[in-house]
Formats: sequence, C-alpha cells, structure tokens
Amino acid sequence: MVEVEKSMAPLSDIRVLGVTVYLAGPFTMMNLARLGAECIKVEMPGTGDPSRGNGPFASPDGYVETQESEKHLSTRFLKRAQGLKSVTLNLKHSKGREMFMDMAKKSDVVVENLSPGAMKRLGLGYQDVSSVNPGIIYASISGYGQSGPHSHRKAHDPQIQGMSGLMDINGSEDGPPTRVGFYIGDLVTPLFACYSILAALREKDRTGTGQYLDVSMMDSLTSLMFMENLEEAIMYGEPLRQGNNSRGGPMGLYHTKDGDITLTVASDDQWGRLAIALDAPNLTEDPRFATFIERNRNVTEARGKVQDILIRLTQDEAIELLEKNNVPCGLVRTVPEVIDDPHFWERGTLQPMRSSAFDDPVPGIASGFPVNFSGGRLPQPQGAPLLGGHNGEVYRDVLELSNDDLIEYQEEGIV
Repeated sequence: MVEVEKSMAPLSDIRVLGVTVYLAGPFTMMNLARLGAECIKVEMPGTGDPSRGNGPFASPDGYVETQESEKHLSTRFLKRAQGLKSVTLNLKHSKGREMFMDMAKKSDVVVENLSPGAMKRLGLGYQDVSSVNPGIIYASISGYGQSGPHSHRKAHDPQIQGMSGLMDINGSEDGPPTRVGFYIGDLVTPLFACYSILAALREKDRTGTGQYLDVSMMDSLTSLMFMENLEEAIMYGEPLRQGNNSRGGPMGLYHTKDGDITLTVASDDQWGRLAIALDAPNLTEDPRFATFIERNRNVTEARGKVQDILIRLTQDEAIELLEKNNVPCGLVRTVPEVIDDPHFWERGTLQPMRSSAFDDPVPGIASGFPVNFSGGRLPQPQGAPLLGGHNGEVYRDVLELSNDDLIEYQEEGIV
C-alpha cells in the first residue's frame, strides 16, 4: 500500500484582505498564505502594486526588459506575491469603498501598509471596519508606526536601516555606516506582524473581540538590535562597527590558504577546544586570553594569534580540525554555491518560481517556508497572480456579484 503524504493548512479557515504594496505588506500576506489562509490582495485597476511595473519580466522562455503582455509579470512581483489572490478595486470610488467594506465584513484579518492615515482618510481605517466587523484583526505596517514624532515621515527599507541605528553597527570600524545587504526591515517586520496577527486571532477565540495592530519597521529593527549589549559597548568605548569580527570576542571571519571560514568561541570552554584543535596551548595559557572578558579586552591580539595559525591551513583542513573538537565553524560560501546546494531544494527552502500565467516555472528562485512540520506538508502556493486575476472568483463567492455586475463595474472604473 502506497503511503499518502500528509498535508496541513492550519489557517485554511482564515480570510485576509490586504491593501499592500512593495514588500513589507505583501510578504506579511505571503506568510499567512503559506499557512493556508485565503489572502486577497486589493489592487488599483489598471496599475496594481507599483512593483508590478519594475522589470525585468519573466516567462518560461526567459527574461524580457519590456512587459510584452499582461502575462509577463515583474520578477520582483513574482517573488512577493506567491500564493496571493488579486482583485482590482478603486478605493477612491464610493462604490469601491462600499465593496471593500462588504468584503471586510466577511474577513478575519485586514493588512495594509500604505502611508499612516491613508486608509483612515478613505473611510477604511480600523474604526470604520470594526464598526461593521467587531472581530476584525486589523494590522497597519508603516516605517515608523502610527504615532510618535517620526510617524509622518515616508520611508522604505534604506531609511529604516539608517533611522533604526542598524547601519551604525554594520561595516568596518574605520569605514562608513553600512546597509545590510538585503531589505531586512521589509522582511523582518512582517514576521513580527504575522505572529502578532496569530496572537490576536487566538485572543479573539477567547474574548470574541478583534483589535488593531500598529506595526513599525523601525521599532522592529531597533528591538532586535538591542538583543546585543550595545549599551555596554558604548559605556566601555568599544567600536560599534565590528566588520566581520564580533562583540563577543575573537570570533567571526578568518582567512585560510584557499578561502574564508567563520568560527564561534562564545565561552571559555569553546576557547579551550579551539586551542586544542589548533594545537596552540598558549591561547589558554596567556593571561590576556584566559577569560571571556580578557579576550574581549584583547580581542585584536587574540584574533591575530588564531589567524596566524589558520592562514597556514586550507579550508578543508581547518574545518576538519575545528569540527573534530566541536568548535562551531563553517565555510563562507558564495550565493551561486548556495543556489547549487541540494540541501535547500530538498527541504523546500528554495523553490522554482511560478506565475499563475503559465503552467511551467519561469526563470527565478522563489523563497519557500523554512520550517518543516511533522503534521504534514504545508500547501504549495499558487504562482503570483495576474492583475485582477481573481475578480470573478472573489466577487462571485464573497460578494455574490454576477458577471453582468462585474462588467458594469469594470466599465465604470470600479474594478
């Protein structure tokens, strides 16, 4: 008997209505869709999410720089809309706002990441929606939050990395503040938003009432930064920018004969194992390196001693010695090397890029969900949607509109 692979969709009874653009909002919806939620992305007729217009565009035949047809979706949009449904709706039209409110009545969650106050000015803010659906969980994602002295400022990820202080702790000690190499504010904030939404849904199960979630990108990054002991570094006059070194002692990146490795020695025990691995008893005998605090105080000298030994070894030789003695270590790999590693494809962390416009995958790599559940495989998300590709399905099933209604509303510029 053939064993059938188990599957699970824990949020299959949850409907999410989103007015989301660019990255933070759509990625929040993507993560909920990965868990089985029905996620309906509301877009402006004719244009949609601005990221739809940013080429190149993809088809099974390859990339093109000019969008030759509606089927050629932006590679950026493809990455940011896996598993979402798209409906077009003009929220500046009174009928469009009425239709949005009707959908919100039948939804569990609303997510938006427009400028602070934009939804409220449209008459679609939390108070408006909760007046017709008291159980709604309404999440607003913005650069600086809905309140506070910075709330009025427009921001994307680069501004948030700068304003949060994150750039001040990245880069080399004698170099300028440095941006993290991907949109970390746009991608970490949705994770806070998602588990806050799940917590609010759980609280709703207990109390029957919904609530408003004010999610700030800057606050998200700053809260994570202070999991580091930055205030101690400031107090002791230590440089905040450590480059490839670490505030936790002589660990980080090291050079070998034929490439770079990283290693971690975050305790006296690990430092002792490093000394054994490198056959360097002076690392533990030297009073400058005897304790965690002393190693931090003399980190340049400690790193120099370790580097002098590792540079005489190859990557493979160094990794073998370190792993044999249980010193955490690893290669510093290139992105092409990561892409070629079957580990990520077998676990579903990396997946073929899919578009709802084509049966076959299109060029590109989709980000998969990096957690495997013992209860079953999560739903395979549908490819990114065409603009308004779910108008018929959603408006028929949720609002019970007829085809004639949709034709009329389309002619009037409502959908």
